Amino acid sequence: MSGHADRTGKEGGLYARRADIFPRAVDGFFRRLKWYVMAATLAVYYVTPWLRWDRGPYAPDQAVLVDLAHRRFYFFGIEIWPHEFYFVAGLLVMAGVGLFLVTSTVGRAWCGYACPQTVWTDLFLHIERFIDGDRNAQLRLKKAPWTTAKIARRAVKHGAWIVVGLLTGGAWIFYFADAPTLLSDLLNGQAATVAYATIGVLTATTYVFGGLMREQVCIYMCPWPRIQGAMLDERSLIVTYKDWRGEPRSHGTKRSEGAGDCIDCKACVQVCPTGIDIRDGAQMACITCALCIDACDEMMDKIGKPRGLIDYATLEGCEAEAAGAAPIPIARTLTRPRTLFYVGLWALVGLVMMFALGNRTRLDLTVGHDRNPLWVRMSDGDVRNAYTIKLRNMESRPRVVLLSLDGMADARMWDSADGESAAAPVLRFTVPADSVAQRRIYVRGKAQAEVSVPVGFTVTAADDHKASDRVESRFEGPEE
Repeated sequence: MSGHADRTGKEGGLYARRADIFPRAVDGFFRRLKWYVMAATLAVYYVTPWLRWDRGPYAPDQAVLVDLAHRRFYFFGIEIWPHEFYFVAGLLVMAGVGLFLVTSTVGRAWCGYACPQTVWTDLFLHIERFIDGDRNAQLRLKKAPWTTAKIARRAVKHGAWIVVGLLTGGAWIFYFADAPTLLSDLLNGQAATVAYATIGVLTATTYVFGGLMREQVCIYMCPWPRIQGAMLDERSLIVTYKDWRGEPRSHGTKRSEGAGDCIDCKACVQVCPTGIDIRDGAQMACITCALCIDACDEMMDKIGKPRGLIDYATLEGCEAEAAGAAPIPIARTLTRPRTLFYVGLWALVGLVMMFALGNRTRLDLTVGHDRNPLWVRMSDGDVRNAYTIKLRNMESRPRVVLLSLDGMADARMWDSADGESAAAPVLRFTVPADSVAQRRIYVRGKAQAEVSVPVGFTVTAADDHKASDRVESRFEGPEE
């Protein structure tokens, strides 16, 4: 690959040695938008585990909790059980479709604004800028000899990054246990070893990915830049340099006759967090943060030229503008059939999930027929079958439920713990809050002409909600 240097600096290497990137601070619409998104996402991440939600005396009061010990996922008023994992799958489908929608519409806007790697890298860059100064000061500091002052600045900066990483790892584990209790245990040295290990791993990864590797994660580790090419087309909005307007470039404010609007100030390069030159065209390393737009607009204002030399535009729109046509309205770009299809698919999945969530029962029954033996002949000629039933109460309160049997008019059933003297057509159980009660049930009936008779077990809540569930099974008997 001619023109690229290997790690030793020789030409012709397989990859270019990494050059340190020190993005310059810039102000503008997209920089402010990144501030708002970063503040919102960090606030959601760090604050959410501390939010409370009253679910009654039998359930945890943490608003968002992944309770691995009891295999529950709590999200405000929603509780997901293991057998309801399809809701989580639905959320993942919605997230995937949403990512396709954003990418096909406005390029890698997710990468440029809301991706965790982008958010934490941006935070680390601001910490670095606060301690070391802006771009020029950082370049001078890098070239400066290792004095006590330089060592102190490096120690403070890396110490601040490690603190952010520590807070990041600490916040993550709070999603898996009661946050106030876990914090107390951590400070007192009483938390589980896995909690300290998780904090250590996440502290290290946050520090390495956000502070040291930065754009390398986006360029070399993340698969999405390689996938996005299939999602973009000539009608996708991407950050674009309008070369027909900017070329040929002049150098500085002294512009020759016939020169374009670009004065080769390299402001767009200096603010780019991945260090690319957007004027070279669409590139895999571009995360569509649009900071180059702010930098270029700022320079256009200074030299008295119209803004938009670097702008969000489609390839179709660029070709039209280059030919002298009016720019294609953004509203038209955002409402094209492909975008509407993604919106419709995303909304459909969401509506299906909402319908399923609103119509799910909070009482569930599972019936398993004993296999060994299938049946037992009683002394009076009757036949007995045994079943293991599981009564799942998904409400945060104890519930009294009634178990009934249909399909055999003369059948009697009883709980193995009570004995046959307690046999009745309907059995009554109390199921603790938010738990599963397992019982062994015997059913006794006359020998049937058929070897296997279909029967049904029905569980009904003995409260005002009258929730119920029914499971079909078989009553097995001998061949007569």
